[in-house]
Amino acid sequence: MFSMYGHTDVEGYTDVDWADLATDRRSTSGYFTFVVGNLVTWRSKKQEVVSQSSAEAEYRGMAHGVCELLWLRRLLRDLGFGPKQMDLYCDNKTAIAIAHT
Repeated sequence: MFSMYGHTDVEGYTDVDWADLATDRRSTSGYFTFVVGNLVTWRSKKQEVVSQSSAEAEYRGMAHGVCELLWLRRLLRDLGFGPKQMDLYCDNKTAIAIAHT
């Protein structure tokens, strides 16, 4: 059951574990999204390529998060709910700076 929290925001959160296994050196990305304060999607997956830095791995993870938000926006619009604001949160300052350029 979904609850209304007084806003119509859609939020996404991403995080990456950079090159966690020495055997394949691929990073693990994860994201989850909230619609009106309710968790609706989540996923974690190994990245398909080896990233050369934690910033690159985080940036790739953010790209997956943005794709999820865009898909979610289209789905919500088809259902007659147009979110006023969509935000993506990441904990890596370098990846955020790259995304802003």
